[in-house]
Amino acid sequence: MGPRATSDRDVPSAEGLAGWFAGRLPDEWFDGPPEVVVDREEVLVVGTLAAPPAPDDEAGRAEAEAGRITRFREQTREERMRIAREAERRYGRRVAWGAQVGGTRQVFTSLAVPVMTRLRQPERQVLDTLVDSGVARSRSEALAWCVRLVGRNTDAWLSELRAALESVEQVRRSGPAG
Repeated sequence: MGPRATSDRDVPSAEGLAGWFAGRLPDEWFDGPPEVVVDREEVLVVGTLAAPPAPDDEAGRAEAEAGRITRFREQTREERMRIAREAERRYGRRVAWGAQVGGTRQVFTSLAVPVMTRLRQPERQVLDTLVDSGVARSRSEALAWCVRLVGRNTDAWLSELRAALESVEQVRRSGPAG
């Protein structure tokens, strides 16, 4: 596998990767181009599948969607692995896959990457409260829970911040080489 990113500037652009996957993936896999999300360690590729015929009730529809995703996962496993290895060599990132149909979304192989952090006592107490109350089994799980909660509640702000960072990166690339 290629070199790992050591800073945000080393992360390949989502647009470049999305283009590569759009050209590389079989046309019949997804309805439209897949969603491609990139960070320092991983590329997540999630495609939208055609909706299956389903019962009118919500439970039946959810089961049909889950079944469609399971079928896709099983039928495409070998080729997805082959494409992932190509992308991993090309971009130096692990590739995770997922699919969505209607209201059902499933990610198959996403990494859980350890992240070192230093917390003072008040922050540790928050994590310990989540563990003691049964919300999380460990401080690590409690911290992941907090990150998901912040991400959900600040999604618009985080999207704006990511767009601003992409603009900064475009300006860097267009500047003098050095």
